[in-house]
Amino acid sequence: MNASPMNPVLLPNIHIQPLTTLEHFERCVVLQIDVWGYSDGDVIPRRVFVVAQRIGGQVIGAFDGDTLAGFAMSLPGYRDGKPYLHSHMLAVLPQYRNAGIGRRLKLAQREDALERGINLIEWTFDPLQLKNAHFNIERLGAIVRHYIPNLYGRTSSPLHAGLPTDRLVAEWWVRSQRVEDVLASNPRSSSSPATRERIAIPADIRQICRDEPQRAEQIQSKLRAQFVSDLASGQAAVGFELDQEHGTYLLEPYED
Repeated sequence: MNASPMNPVLLPNIHIQPLTTLEHFERCVVLQIDVWGYSDGDVIPRRVFVVAQRIGGQVIGAFDGDTLAGFAMSLPGYRDGKPYLHSHMLAVLPQYRNAGIGRRLKLAQREDALERGINLIEWTFDPLQLKNAHFNIERLGAIVRHYIPNLYGRTSSPLHAGLPTDRLVAEWWVRSQRVEDVLASNPRSSSSPATRERIAIPADIRQICRDEPQRAEQIQSKLRAQFVSDLASGQAAVGFELDQEHGTYLLEPYED
């Protein structure tokens, strides 16, 4: 496929549906191993998908014919007297990436949340995964107000490159005007660029993680310190720029 995250090649025959059977959930287990290369100690077992589907979470799949090309799994949460969904995992097979499947799975999650009167879907993501950051913030309209150092510990996945699993928390306020505007591709008003804090990461960070792990951890440590300081001052990441040299988080003062 000749595509980029900003200009995906859409596959018209992909079918999105809830996953409800043990066979479905077993295929989710296999797919996550294919995507992340987890060992047995890190893989999410079938029974967790069963529980998620039964207690008010979401397990949603994307099919190309009989092939499960991707899935999204959420767990129900409750905070400050209100329900929300924690989208714990979204996986798409490598051969189906940059085809709009991740976005369709997220939109299916949003549609289900809206139907159930749920206003917030949260998930965590690696701040060094620049394409994910662009997708979450610029394509979906999520904001970021929390940084969690080494959330899962160091894992067996080659994608994590042996680094601490630092994570940003994406807040997707599914009924908000911001999200409506982003999904409709309407321009959003924001403060002057001069008032924004900018946190830049080298665009080749994934290669650095593979080839220079000590340098990658230094970059991660600097990033952690910047985020923790800026978020503590009441700012939120509300924009993201991606070019050939850098991926840059844009932070502004933010209030609900």
